[in-house]
Amino acid sequence: MRSHYCGELNESLIGQEIQLAGWVNRRRDHGGVIFIDLRDREGLAQVVFDPDHADSFAIAEQVRSEYVININGVVRERPEGTINEEMPTGKVEVLVSQVTVLNRAETPPFMVDDNSMGEDIRLRYRYIDLRRPVMQQRMKLRATVTRQMRRYLDENGFLDVETPMLTRATPEGARDYLVPSRTHPGEFFALPQSPQLFKQLLMVSGMDRYYQIVRCFRDEDLRADRQPEFTQLDIETSFLNETQIMELMENMVRMLFSEVMDTELPAQFPKISYDEAMRRYGSDRPDLRVPLELVDVADLMAAVEFKVFSGPANDPHGRVAALCVPDGSSLSRKEIDLYTKYVGIYGARGLAYIKVNDVDAGREGLQSPIVKFLPDETITAILQRTGAKSGDLIFFGADKAKIVNEALGALRVKVGEDRGLMSEGWKPVWVVDFPMFDWDEKSESWNSIHHPFTAPNSEQLDLLESEPHKVYSRAYDMVLNGSEIGGGSIRIHDPDIQQQVLKILGVDEVEAEDKFGFLLNALKYGCPPHGGMAFGLDRLVMLMAGASSIRDVMAFPKTQSANCLLTGAPDQVSPRQLREINVRLRKVEKAEGE
Repeated sequence: MRSHYCGELNESLIGQEIQLAGWVNRRRDHGGVIFIDLRDREGLAQVVFDPDHADSFAIAEQVRSEYVININGVVRERPEGTINEEMPTGKVEVLVSQVTVLNRAETPPFMVDDNSMGEDIRLRYRYIDLRRPVMQQRMKLRATVTRQMRRYLDENGFLDVETPMLTRATPEGARDYLVPSRTHPGEFFALPQSPQLFKQLLMVSGMDRYYQIVRCFRDEDLRADRQPEFTQLDIETSFLNETQIMELMENMVRMLFSEVMDTELPAQFPKISYDEAMRRYGSDRPDLRVPLELVDVADLMAAVEFKVFSGPANDPHGRVAALCVPDGSSLSRKEIDLYTKYVGIYGARGLAYIKVNDVDAGREGLQSPIVKFLPDETITAILQRTGAKSGDLIFFGADKAKIVNEALGALRVKVGEDRGLMSEGWKPVWVVDFPMFDWDEKSESWNSIHHPFTAPNSEQLDLLESEPHKVYSRAYDMVLNGSEIGGGSIRIHDPDIQQQVLKILGVDEVEAEDKFGFLLNALKYGCPPHGGMAFGLDRLVMLMAGASSIRDVMAFPKTQSANCLLTGAPDQVSPRQLREINVRLRKVEKAEGE
C-alpha cells in the first residue's frame, strides 16, 4: 500500500509515481481543486485531487479528518508562491491518480492538532492522542534511546537476560502488587519492584555482565515522575569496583546524548559526596544549573536571644542556613509571602529574610523584621559569610535539618527559575558516599538509604554493630538537572556481612531465612564481588524530550490515582474468578452519610 512515508518526500522524487498511506490531517476544498494533508508517523505530505481524475476527485469530496486512505500519484514541484518552508516536505506535492478509503472515521473527541485538551481526555482516547506529532516524536525518541542503550551494552559484553515477573514479596521500600495463586490456595506472588535479587543471583551464576530493560511495579503514592508500573534499564557486573562501574555508565550516558541529542556532555561528570550535596544544595539530587548555594550560619546564631534561630542552632539535629539571592531586594512583600507559602509545603513554619539595601551601611542599610533581634557582630558575620552585596536578599531556614534542607533546597531551585538564574544545557553530577542507614523516629528502627543489599564502606565494618549511623555505603547516584536518573551500588557478597546488615535493620535470622534464604544460601557458594546500577528510563526520556511528566513519554500510562482511563482498569471481577483464586472480598463499612 505504500512506497514511501509521507515525511520522506523531497525534490529528488519529482516525476516519480509513488504510493502513500495514512490519516487525513486536513482537507481543503479550493473550488475545483481539493488539497489533503496526509499524515503518518514520519510527517505530512500535501496530496492534490484534480477534477480531471473524476473518480478520485469524487472520493476526495467525501473524505473527512482522520479517514485512513491510500493514494497513488506523481510527485511534482509545488507552484511558485505555494511552497511551505515550515514543512519538511513543503517544496513538493503529489498529484493523485487513484485513492482508496481504507477506513472511515467518526468525528474524534479532539483534533490531532489541538494542544489545549486536558490530560483526562487525552488518556481516555490515548490512541488518538498518540497520533499527535509531538507524541509520535516522543515515542520515537524513547525507541531510539533504548536501541542505543542496548547497542552500547552489547558492545561492552553485557548479556540481555530476563528475570521473573511473578516472584515473592520482599521489602524494598514500597508496597508490593500481589497476585493470588490459583494453584496454591491462600498464597501470593508479588510483581517485582526491581530485579535486584535475581540480578545478584545471575552474578553468582557467573553471567558476569547482565542488563535488562524491564517493567517494575510499586504500589506507592504517585507524582508527576512516578507510575505504578515503570521501566528501568537494569545493570549488574562482577569483578568491577564502583569507580569502574561509574565510568562505564557515564560513558553510556555521554554516548546517548551525543548520538540521540547531538549534545556533548562534560568529558568527566563532577562528583560530590552526599554530605556536601545536602550542605550546599539541601538535596541529594542537586540541580547544578542554579548557582545559588545554602550557607550554614548556625554557629553565628547559637548565642542570639531570638529562639527561632538559637533553638535549632543548639539542637544537634537542627540546622540554620541562609540563601543569598542576587538582586533579591526588588522582591515585593507579596512575592516573599508566596515563597513563604511555598516552603510551607515542606514543613517550614516560616521564612525569615533580610533585604540588603546598602551593605556598607551595616544595620541601617538592612530591611527586615528580624534585624532587631540580631547583634551587630552577628549581622556583620552573616553578610560576610553569605557574600551579600547591596541589592541582595537573604532568606533563612531554621528548624530540624531535614525540614531546612527540603524547604531551602526546593526554594533554591524555584528562586533560580523565577529569577532567570538557571544556566542553559545539561548539568550531570555523581552523588556518592551516602550514609548506610537512616533512623526512623516513628518505628524507632534503622532503614536502608538505598536497599538492604548495598555494601558498607569496607573500612568501616567495625562500626556496623556499635555506631551504624557513622557507616557510609558504597552507593552512587547519577543526577541530571536536578533529577536522579540512575542509582546503584556495590552489593554485599559476604553472607556474614549480609546477615549483620539485616540484623541492624531489624530482620532476625528466622525472618531473614524466610524472606531472603535463597539469596543468603547463594552467597555461600562462591559469590563474586559485584555491583550495578538501574536507570529510570521513563524519567530519562522525559528529560531528553523536554516533557513535564513521565506520562508524556509512556504509550499507555496510568493517572496519578493509578487508574487507566482507556481500559477502565482496575475493575471488579466476577465471583467465579474470585472463587478460582480462593479470594473473598471484605465489605467496606461506609461512614454515616456516605
